Amino acid sequence: MAPSLSSFKTLRLDGVSRDFGTVNALRDLTLNIERGEFVALLGPSGCGKSTALNCIAGLLPTSRGAIFLDDQRLDILPTEERGFGMVFQNYALFPHMTVRDNIGFGLKMRGVPKAEAAARVEKAIETVRLGTQAHKLPGQLSGGQQQRVAIARAIVVEPPLVLMDEPLSNLDAKLRLEMRQEIRRIHAGLGSITIYVTHDQDEALSLADRIVVLRDGMIRQVGTPEDLYARPAHLDVAEFMGFRNRIPAKLKTRSGDAVAIDVNGVLLQGIAREEFKGDDVIAAIRPDDLFAGETNEGGIPAVVEAMEYRGRDFFGSARAKDGTELFFRAARRHTSGEVVALIADPARLLVYGAAQ
Repeated sequence: MAPSLSSFKTLRLDGVSRDFGTVNALRDLTLNIERGEFVALLGPSGCGKSTALNCIAGLLPTSRGAIFLDDQRLDILPTEERGFGMVFQNYALFPHMTVRDNIGFGLKMRGVPKAEAAARVEKAIETVRLGTQAHKLPGQLSGGQQQRVAIARAIVVEPPLVLMDEPLSNLDAKLRLEMRQEIRRIHAGLGSITIYVTHDQDEALSLADRIVVLRDGMIRQVGTPEDLYARPAHLDVAEFMGFRNRIPAKLKTRSGDAVAIDVNGVLLQGIAREEFKGDDVIAAIRPDDLFAGETNEGGIPAVVEAMEYRGRDFFGSARAKDGTELFFRAARRHTSGEVVALIADPARLLVYGAAQ
């Protein structure tokens, strides 16, 4: 019997692992997710995020570990008995069925009485705001509308978990922004858990209550969007969260988390995010927080290589004297070959050990 939406409290992953031959695609994934939470699995291609989702869904068997919904063990159940809703990136709609029939297909397969199924389908159609499109075939809909149908089909079965595997990757930038708002709105009204796989940090930050960053099949950090954005615990997490600048430096002094580092003879202040082995360190900072000033203002001297305008500000790339490429923000357009001083916000300059 499928788990009930009305009664569950916690999804628990205990040491979930998945091997493909000698390759450990997922290693000891341990995580608790509470009812009502929206959790994003974030990381680059091959990090294990889709493997984790497929193990939860039952599309892949686990090699080790267990999955529980409260006290009910799920990983020993067939996929169809887990009762989850899943949204794929390719929509997977039946092209010969109307919107209404696509949404109701899962209820029909479960043997839900016709009157109840019809009422639930209409409620799902209303939730995803497709009332005027319900009679159409998928081929008559836009990409965003097709994705709404896929979401409605997933939620109409009233699942305890909604699993989404990069559902917005096939949409253009404007539609992605619109659908983010819709997905968050729909989640808020369900009361279920949503687990959302993405490689896009902006999606994860805007949608999730908590973000799980994966690398090589292992959890690197779990935290709120605010935690992950401002305080990534490891250099690889920082790079994935938009800390595009990776600056080799020497540690000069440390007092608690406050550090002074030497970058090409320039002394900078920053925040240590871990313990160091030796005085070789890496400073990480977002382009937004590295500002181009005049050479008499201090900062890291660098030669401008390229500039682009992004509305309110200019962004550019420059080369420091040790060859490090630096990405920065500027109030005006600097010319190629111009020397600028790149000034780092000390509160946003995070420092990690060089041995990663």
